[in-house]
Amino acid sequence: MSAAATRPRQEAGRNLPIAPPSKVVCVGLNYRDHANEAGLEVPKTPLLFAKWPNALIGPHDEILVPRDVRTDYEAELAVVIGRRAQDVIREEALDYVAGYLCANDITARDLQFEDGQWVRAKSLDTFCPIGPALVPREQVPDPQDLRIRLSLNGALMQDSSTAHMIFGVADIISFVSRTATLEPGDLILTGTPAGVGVFRNPPVGLKEGDEISVEIERIGTLTNRVRTLP
Repeated sequence: MSAAATRPRQEAGRNLPIAPPSKVVCVGLNYRDHANEAGLEVPKTPLLFAKWPNALIGPHDEILVPRDVRTDYEAELAVVIGRRAQDVIREEALDYVAGYLCANDITARDLQFEDGQWVRAKSLDTFCPIGPALVPREQVPDPQDLRIRLSLNGALMQDSSTAHMIFGVADIISFVSRTATLEPGDLILTGTPAGVGVFRNPPVGLKEGDEISVEIERIGTLTNRVRTLP
């Protein structure tokens, strides 16, 4: 591979709105309508997986998609931990939040279905845009009352509210902290509502030049474009 071909990956993440976290914890199937569109059972406890930090990029950074990978979008509310959280009770969990971001949980669907689990499919370089800027916890009185939308090239694809999460932010923080200590700066992605591309008829995949915008009430709008790698 030439130096020119590797350069985009080396520069990815230059616009990150936060310091790189020690871990990125994600919650799958956390909206009932998304579980239903996938034909999967609604989880009884938070379904956790990870994205590796190499996937993180910031607003207006490019999402770099290998040409032979079938890729999808997922709008999510992201939570940044503000102080060390270990065995936290639900009633105190939001006190451990530093702030909130928009996130786009980009997913390589063919790798996801091939592997039977999600980590590799979610962790390609540039597959976790976050932004546009960290909004302090104090400016978001209720993280369970935020409209969340995603537009692809101006067309509305996802439109929901964090009120429809199966497990709210406080529940997730408490659940994770019982088994894995959360450190300051750690990032939690809280799941996506219905409307992802793979379950549309016909399916919608990402392609060269696509512009994706995730908008969350009180948080802002995160926009990134897709570039297909040779």
